[in-house]
Amino acid sequence: MKYMITGGCGFLGSNIALEILRRGDALVIYDNLSRVGSKDNLEWLKEQGDFLFLNADVRDFSILSDVIRKEQPDTLYHLAGQVAMTTSISDPKLDFETNTLGSFNTLESVRRYSPKTILIYSSTNKVYGDFNYLTYEETDTRYVCMDFPNGFDENMQLDFHSPYGCSKGAADQYMLDYARIFGLRTIVFRHSSMYGSRQFGTFDQGWISWFCQKALEVSRYPDATFTISGNGKQVRDVLHADDMIRLYTEAPNHINKAAGQAYNIGGGMANSLSLLELFAILEMKLQVKLSYSVLPPRESDQKVFVADINRANRMFDWTPTVGIDDGLSRMISWVGGGR
Repeated sequence: MKYMITGGCGFLGSNIALEILRRGDALVIYDNLSRVGSKDNLEWLKEQGDFLFLNADVRDFSILSDVIRKEQPDTLYHLAGQVAMTTSISDPKLDFETNTLGSFNTLESVRRYSPKTILIYSSTNKVYGDFNYLTYEETDTRYVCMDFPNGFDENMQLDFHSPYGCSKGAADQYMLDYARIFGLRTIVFRHSSMYGSRQFGTFDQGWISWFCQKALEVSRYPDATFTISGNGKQVRDVLHADDMIRLYTEAPNHINKAAGQAYNIGGGMANSLSLLELFAILEMKLQVKLSYSVLPPRESDQKVFVADINRANRMFDWTPTVGIDDGLSRMISWVGGGR
């Protein structure tokens, strides 16, 4: 089998790439190396096995289409994108060109030159908007959505908020429509939060990794402080890289039934976590006391997003197996020097 990964040197991409290399399949990685940590991940991947690497941008249709035409991948994971809400607001043009145009270029390249390729797209829960119309209760440590106690399924109304929500949402819908209109074999995964090794978290993306970094800094320098946006009661369900890899590598085996559909992907309610709850776990694991200051909530931030993963479970016979306690221990180990 031959696989191609756009954004293959990112967190998600490098984890999937490692599994493909372990299996001995052919691999093409297409990445412009603009993300923090991507160059480190590339050098690490080179130590894991042989693959074709192209330092190129999905915004360049001529290069991208030529690669897809020549390589004819059996499965293409389209993971390249601008991933930060804050960046989309400060530079919406870059956000649009990378997420919407880049995804359109990927679809068109497959449609024209490799129509049998399975195309799996990494979308986001942000396509559903901020959920301000729902009812919430506030506990000591988290917000609870009273209307959807088991999480949000794929029947939630689409409501693009922020340039990031618009750019990813447009690409999400193009992926589904190209299955309807042109018969392409596309699958859309609408992710909640992911974490694990090879994730170089920043203040605006990869929050589990970022706050593990902050907690480790406090363990070394007890007076160290950091900031959070909002009151810390925002809730997400978190999915470890190992479970993510299993999903992405299993999905192509179900393409005949799964094509043209979107799936909410996350750790589910059992793996949901607020910032305050994360801090409590980190304090216990590292024997520290975290000190932080509070900034205003971020634009269009959801109080709660927990994925109802029943559709993915039924289609792919997939369910997360790495719990929060184990996953965070692994994350701390990697951030702390296991790279």
